[in-house]
Amino acid sequence: MFHQLTDPTVNGSCQGSTPVCNLSADGDTLQLPTFSTAAKVRVIITFSLCLLSAVCNLLVLWAASHGGRRKSHVRILIVNLTVADLLVTFIVMPVDAAWNITVQWQAGDVACRLLMFMKLVAMYSCAFVTVVISLDRQSAILNPLGISEAKRKSKIMLTVAWTMSVILSLPQGSIEGVDDDRVDHLDDTPGVT
Repeated sequence: MFHQLTDPTVNGSCQGSTPVCNLSADGDTLQLPTFSTAAKVRVIITFSLCLLSAVCNLLVLWAASHGGRRKSHVRILIVNLTVADLLVTFIVMPVDAAWNITVQWQAGDVACRLLMFMKLVAMYSCAFVTVVISLDRQSAILNPLGISEAKRKSKIMLTVAWTMSVILSLPQGSIEGVDDDRVDHLDDTPGVT
């Protein structure tokens, strides 16, 4: 994944007369990222899993929306988990694969902030909806006759889960971002691929 630099003057971030600013702790020259064989394998695996996940989750979504007349609250939970999984499938996986392909971020600051926000929403929602399903199942075991109460509780818990996913992801918009100075420097650096 890294390319060995041979020119010690390449690192423009060193603002001193010392040539050692290009050296790592071991005394080797710094290595810049490249699209290596390992990165290619990661991209192929990520896209394969993305395709498999998309097909399987879309089939679950179709089955949940077309199956039977009885609409149980468990079906609503399954649909919410499937939607959360589809967010991971269509946001997290392609972004990670694209980042592996390009080695550096090419889409700009706004896209970076938005996609990092969406990435967190997807990951939080999967975890929170799974917790909601666990709590619903625990409630079903402890109170098997409380079906009407379970429907109301699961709707409230799902609302809280999705709301918390968004709220906890909001700081990502102000934390993540593209350092334009660093990106401009990398674009002018010889040997960066």
